Amino acid sequence: MKSGKGIVYLVGAGPGDIGLLTVKGMRYLQKAEVVIYDFHLNAQILNYINHDAEFIYAGKRGGHHTMTQDEINAVIVEKAKEGKVVCRLKGGDPFVFGRGGEEAQVLAKAGIEFEVVPGVSSSVAAPAYAGIPLTHRLFSSSFAVIPGYEDTTKEESAIDWSKLATGVGTLVFLMAVKNIDVLTAKLIENGRSPETPVAVIRWGTRPDQKTVVSTLKDIASLVREKDIKPPAVMVVGDVVNLRQELKWYEKKPMFGHRILVTREHSGGFETLEELGAEIIRFSTVEIVPPDKWDELDRAVDNISSYDWLIFTSSNGVKYFFRRLFDRDIDIRELKGIKICAIGTKTADEVRKFGLRVDLVPEKFRAEGLIEAFVKEAEDRKLRRYEDEKSNLPNFSTSKLQSLIQSPNPELLKGMRFLLPRAEVAREVFPAKVRELGGIIDLPVAYRAVKPELHGKRLRRFLREGRITIATFTSAATFNNFREIMGEDADIMLKKVAIAVIGPVTAKSIEKAGLKVDIMPEESTVEAMVEEIKKWAIKEVR
Repeated sequence: MKSGKGIVYLVGAGPGDIGLLTVKGMRYLQKAEVVIYDFHLNAQILNYINHDAEFIYAGKRGGHHTMTQDEINAVIVEKAKEGKVVCRLKGGDPFVFGRGGEEAQVLAKAGIEFEVVPGVSSSVAAPAYAGIPLTHRLFSSSFAVIPGYEDTTKEESAIDWSKLATGVGTLVFLMAVKNIDVLTAKLIENGRSPETPVAVIRWGTRPDQKTVVSTLKDIASLVREKDIKPPAVMVVGDVVNLRQELKWYEKKPMFGHRILVTREHSGGFETLEELGAEIIRFSTVEIVPPDKWDELDRAVDNISSYDWLIFTSSNGVKYFFRRLFDRDIDIRELKGIKICAIGTKTADEVRKFGLRVDLVPEKFRAEGLIEAFVKEAEDRKLRRYEDEKSNLPNFSTSKLQSLIQSPNPELLKGMRFLLPRAEVAREVFPAKVRELGGIIDLPVAYRAVKPELHGKRLRRFLREGRITIATFTSAATFNNFREIMGEDADIMLKKVAIAVIGPVTAKSIEKAGLKVDIMPEESTVEAMVEEIKKWAIKEVR
């Protein structure tokens, strides 16, 4: 355990859209050793934190407190005194009704160094995502942010309603739904026109954002009619009329979609976020080194004996070269070996090492790889016999054709292939290589294992219908998902559209009695994302 006093970062996580977390906030999160976080923030943010960090949930939801404020203060001080880097992660902005000021006072009194990282408050973000500017030269030059949850049974309010009602252009109430009848009545009693435009925005900046608009006198009944529940922001003022012209977020083609990504890395799905979807990252597969390096080490030690080096994934590339360099083998030892990569992403990973890729099959699975090598071997055979024909005047055309058309079993004779791959992989391609006379070694370069995940939040999202599309890029991602989610996983998946990367994954899903809704012709993440876009836009129509 460390000695001395650590440091505490009071970080605002923003209102929900993960993209609204500040760069500085992200930097401090990633260096944190202890993270104390609340309920009202996007839990996906936690995926960016060092996995060795200690997580402490201090959530407050609808009046139900996991920890009291005094208990939160005590644990922040305790962890800092252990010499830890502590991140107190709060929804919105820590100094806007977030009790960040109280926590900072406690730290100051304890002599603990702290820093405040402001966050984007829902008071400005939710209206912005609803198309409502808080100020506008023609409508309002001032705004006020007011807590909507003040105890209505208090004899004296901390709010001067007589000045607030008519003295400020735009009023923003946070957490206003519970007391909306009292709040609207107070404003009308103190001179605000009953016809003043009002908007209530639930889950602002998130895919399930819902906005209702009415007047000050009617908004409370509309909120009940539309069953608007907390958390919600209420905006009062003429600027609300600009929503019809300025709303942008809800117009995005994939607004309302939450997409579950079960692979370890979610790269390739960014365009869906740009179109308004939210990506829920829940990796059901973790890539780790093999238990033993023996097979790969033998192949690496004899690397010059191979004609072809084949990579079927970016992971295969990364782990092969990592081991090559760990063994202190010069990359120049690959001179003369041809390289094949399945998929453009895999090819790009190879090129990072300054190497040229000789072959990228048109079809990105084992069958396409077979076709590519058969064609390459036939072309090579044709070139050899053409050379023989030119060198031997008596070499007849009929003899050339008979040699070209000779049975395939000898097509790859004498050729050696190295395919570093996952511990569990299909045998279609290796079997065909051997059938055609080639020699292929298949050392394990990495393993795909099931991570330790509880999935409580995801399970709740699935049951509440807040996930619209679930993506699976391998049979392992699907099978592990079912194990993590438990016996009702299939029931939950029947409520969402299922997208897969290719027919092998589809077969595993259909075997479980589920329907595959989206599958690209090419087995790549990029192709799957394009099919998701088409499906989502078609559904809207």
